[in-house]
Amino acid sequence: MLTYLWIAIGGALGSVSRYWLNGLVSQRFDTFPAGTLVVNVAGSFIIGVLGALTLPEGRMSSEGRAFATQFVMIGICGGFTTFSSFSLQTLNLLRDREWLYAGGNVLLSVALCLIATWLGWLLGAALSSLKGN
Repeated sequence: MLTYLWIAIGGALGSVSRYWLNGLVSQRFDTFPAGTLVVNVAGSFIIGVLGALTLPEGRMSSEGRAFATQFVMIGICGGFTTFSSFSLQTLNLLRDREWLYAGGNVLLSVALCLIATWLGWLLGAALSSLKGN
């Protein structure tokens, strides 16, 4: 039962963080859903770092790995990233016949989120390989 509590707390923190960051970025852009894009790229980077750090051969204990996976990856990242928002915003751009923005949103979101996940993975792997003191 404690696992569900950690996931719920992480999800709440992720959702509030998403709302704040999306609002901050969206104030500067009218037509392009940049807030959602920034949130998804940041979430992809974070989950990439943790994906590498939580590998069984990594430096984390099994308890630490379980906590990071449940609280941060499932909870915070799950509440933070916004694929459903991305999908609705893209559909609305298509319905408004904003073909360039819709296509740009799909291409940028997929490419940048994959790159952010990869860069996060590289950072996490580098951090995991550091020798302890």
